[in-house]
Amino acid sequence: MLKIAFHPIYAHPLPEGHRFPMQKYELLPQQLLHEGTAEYENFFTPGLPEDSEILRAHDAAYFEDLQTGRIPPREMRKVGFPWSEALVLRERTIAQGTIRCCHYALENGVSMNIAGGTHHAYRDRGEAFCMLNDQAIGACHLLANNLAERILMLDLDVHQGNGTAAIFREEPRVFTYSMHGQSNYPFRKEVSDWDVPLAKQTGDTEYLTTLETHLENLYAQVRPDFVFYLCGVDVLATDKLGTLALTPEGCRQRDAMVFRWCRSHGLPVQCSMGGGYSPQIRTIVEAHAQTFRTAQSLYF
Repeated sequence: MLKIAFHPIYAHPLPEGHRFPMQKYELLPQQLLHEGTAEYENFFTPGLPEDSEILRAHDAAYFEDLQTGRIPPREMRKVGFPWSEALVLRERTIAQGTIRCCHYALENGVSMNIAGGTHHAYRDRGEAFCMLNDQAIGACHLLANNLAERILMLDLDVHQGNGTAAIFREEPRVFTYSMHGQSNYPFRKEVSDWDVPLAKQTGDTEYLTTLETHLENLYAQVRPDFVFYLCGVDVLATDKLGTLALTPEGCRQRDAMVFRWCRSHGLPVQCSMGGGYSPQIRTIVEAHAQTFRTAQSLYF
């Protein structure tokens, strides 16, 4: 069974007119249930992680300031959300969702978190709607518990996974791959193990051809035994914050290519949804739902 991490706290209330489409976290589970991609049994409530889980990926001083509201206003402006205890609880819940998804992926081959993909969170700070790096926390959990020896962070969000790259810069057991818009945020990039910056308006054909070639090279080079897939849908041509030009069908083919590659090599894969900022919320929800449909059809 496809196991999906979700809690209503994912849909955190924001000030009216805020540009982050928080509503998608409420609508996506409803859509999956409505269309029959998922049943209620597919969803699980994450709970909260032990602080020790978070402190493997984040500095203690930063985590303490985050929990107590002592993040300087200038730094919270970089995050883009107003601080609250409920917001921190949300971040911790998402992180625990990804931790538990790791175990479900080991059991079933694949698992999904309705939220997550917070790859702009560094060890000591947050930015760009990211405060705790859920997939970095998940990777550290696997390594600490000897559940994986060689991890691939496969980041296909339109924005470079700068926080993830920085967190694992000195960790040889984690290989960071980021294929992103060259002209997109962050404008000062970190150095991943393999960065693939794409020109503006890169479309389906070039994108998919590049990814297909790189996936086989990644397996030969990295030989991972676990994959974290950040499947942002901000690669769509309609995205307000993206510079690429994928169609919804191209995005579906991307997901199918990744899942088939993971299956063919026996690689468990945990998926976090990442970004999506198209003007119409239905476009975002449909693109994310497509990822779940694709996983469901290929694995179960």
